[in-house]
Amino acid sequence: MLGVVSTSDAMQRARDVGMDLVEISPNERPPVCKIMDYGKHKYLQSKKHKQKHHEQKLKEVRIRPKTDPHDRSIKMAHARGFLEQGDKVLFTMLFRGRERFHQDIGDESFNDIITNLVDIAKVEQPPKTFGRRMTMVLVPLKVPAPGKPKVPGGNKAAKAPKAKPPRSAPAPAEGAATDEKAGQTDQAASPAS
Repeated sequence: MLGVVSTSDAMQRARDVGMDLVEISPNERPPVCKIMDYGKHKYLQSKKHKQKHHEQKLKEVRIRPKTDPHDRSIKMAHARGFLEQGDKVLFTMLFRGRERFHQDIGDESFNDIITNLVDIAKVEQPPKTFGRRMTMVLVPLKVPAPGKPKVPGGNKAAKAPKAKPPRSAPAPAEGAATDEKAGQTDQAASPAS
């Protein structure tokens, strides 16, 4: 707090300490200024603005009545990743030809999806049929903290298989010497008779 200082004097003081003179409140009389590193200030402001909130998006996952169980599990993993990020997920099942007359397959699939994701999501829009399309919307139970964005698929390092310990070599036969560098065993030389 330096009080009221002339502009040239304030700029000289900022130059002396190697910083910038930044006008904080231009509408005040006299204007309020601060000596600071302006580049660092702008960086911190942009970082604070980015971390304010997660904008919730609507992600779509499409399946068919004949989707293979393995493919369906992959799509469920993607949906789980979207929900962990805090996004809504729209599940869409497309029916072709005579599949339209077997809506019960779609109901069973959607009920299976709901039971698999009940730990992290709740139903916002229950399954509805529109012509040859059945849709359902799930929303996450809680939105992640703004400072810690989640990565879809989880932590790859935690899922990596552990390295196997090296196999131990069989113990050398009695009376045999081992060459540690080559890993070979030689018979001990016996005295000539």
